[in-house]
Amino acid sequence: MTFQLPNELQNEDSIRLELRSWPEVDDYLQHCKGVILPIGSTEQHGPTGAIGTDAITAEGVAIEVGRRTGVLVAPIQSYGMAEHHLGFSGTMSLTPSTLLAVLHDLILSLARNGFERIFVINGHGGNSATAKAAFAQAYSSAATKRLQVAPSLRCKLSNWFMAGSVFREAHRLYGAREGQHATPSEIAVSFFLEPSLLSKKKPLPDSHQAGPIYGPDDFRTRYPDGRMGSDPFLAKPEHGALLLEKAASCLSDELIGFLNES
Repeated sequence: MTFQLPNELQNEDSIRLELRSWPEVDDYLQHCKGVILPIGSTEQHGPTGAIGTDAITAEGVAIEVGRRTGVLVAPIQSYGMAEHHLGFSGTMSLTPSTLLAVLHDLILSLARNGFERIFVINGHGGNSATAKAAFAQAYSSAATKRLQVAPSLRCKLSNWFMAGSVFREAHRLYGAREGQHATPSEIAVSFFLEPSLLSKKKPLPDSHQAGPIYGPDDFRTRYPDGRMGSDPFLAKPEHGALLLEKAASCLSDELIGFLNES
């Protein structure tokens, strides 16, 4: 089945899986076997960033990719592997084994329905290794269960913040002050998607340089306010709009290629 782009930009409500009925999903599967699964995290993002930044941004990018391609977007998986952030109030983490099990079960559910291409848009780097392990386990389980789609089941992980054009733009805007956590780029996208967050914008002192992490207590000691070499005060909503555009454009192209793989 060759995937064809829609003739026009899709309405957000039409591509959100949770707003479709099961007969509508059946009809969709007649022309497209792909689905977008956004995953994020619920964790500290420095003294001014929202706890839900990784989920807000992953879902925002996923919805925009869905609008451009017409591919259904599953509800956001807002909890990720964020154990190293547990020294900060508000963080809620899954262990790697729990996250693996959750992603495995979600993929198997979608495969049982007839989806063959699971495109995971990720907003949190700490999820990456576990997600890829979940993919491997899902392939094995689909084969063991003899699901009809097992031979053609494919999963792909895409970190929106690592897309080439996004990475380059972030470093053009912020240089070394982009840092590695609570970055101005992700905060800017959250400002654009959730304007109420702008009320938390204020100057910050220099952050500690990025480095190793050895558990939540060590993280809190090395990075007392939660940032890793970043200056989120530099974030602006207009930067977020530009970064979201670049992420959606890059990931839409990636998704189309993924759907048309043999």
